[in-house]
Amino acid sequence: QVQLVESGGGLVQPGGSLLLSCIASGTIFSIGNMGWYRRAPGKQRELVATITRGSWANYADSVKGRFTISRDNAKNTVYLQMNSLKPEDTAVYYCNADAKIGSDSWWGQGTQVTVSS
Repeated sequence: QVQLVESGGGLVQPGGSLLLSCIASGTIFSIGNMGWYRRAPGKQRELVATITRGSWANYADSVKGRFTISRDNAKNTVYLQMNSLKPEDTAVYYCNADAKIGSDSWWGQGTQVTVSS
């Protein structure tokens, strides 16, 4: 019912920045909280940041002060501004959306972020 399409991943040097975008389509009125997760090679998937429909945000300790999550409800888009990137930020980043009502959850296809010299 909800489709999430991510963009903005790529290769960046340590200390650099990337902006990830995730555009939702379909039954967008169903969307409540949104967030970004990541899965690094050989590691479990972890939550990076979440944001409510009212734009209250929270972050994993590892990215606090470096990443900023935001959303534009009119554009049905959630963003992740990533600054001061470190090699350990290398991962596949996934966009996530939860249903405002009920237990449905949707995921994007993932976008690769590689931080390397």
